[in-house]
Amino acid sequence: MAATKDPRPCSIADALALVGEKYSLLVLREVCLGNSRFDQLVRNIGAPRDILATRLRRLVDAGILTKEAYQERPQRFEYRPTRAGLELEPVLMTLMAWGDRHLRSDDDRPMVVRHVCGEILAPVVTCRACGDEVRHEDLTAHPRTAGWTVAGPTAA
Repeated sequence: MAATKDPRPCSIADALALVGEKYSLLVLREVCLGNSRFDQLVRNIGAPRDILATRLRRLVDAGILTKEAYQERPQRFEYRPTRAGLELEPVLMTLMAWGDRHLRSDDDRPMVVRHVCGEILAPVVTCRACGDEVRHEDLTAHPRTAGWTVAGPTAA
């Protein structure tokens, strides 16, 4: 097997490089809940102000949030999710459901989210083509990057 110093090319790794840090995901949680102002974010997330400001700048630069002034003197901003930011909300809901299932009891859930149907949301991942729920045993990976197989890098 060829030795490589570069890790497997991966969209998961690319996404985590952008939003995989704890405070970034918590910022997304808060803006999806409608808490858009810096002081609300500081209070609800508990992040140090300088770290939060850095995360917000990065999310804005990446096109996940927009930044809009709501006050001129002193200048203050609101943060809103873009389409890309809203597309991360199902990821947050799935992560919350996993945490509820594996880290808490039913009566210890700090928040529930109700779907428009009136029921508490229980997110599942489904296949867009057939509608079936995605299960590990039904998946087969097909690497598309030259020099890589599912097991790792190929010999040169």
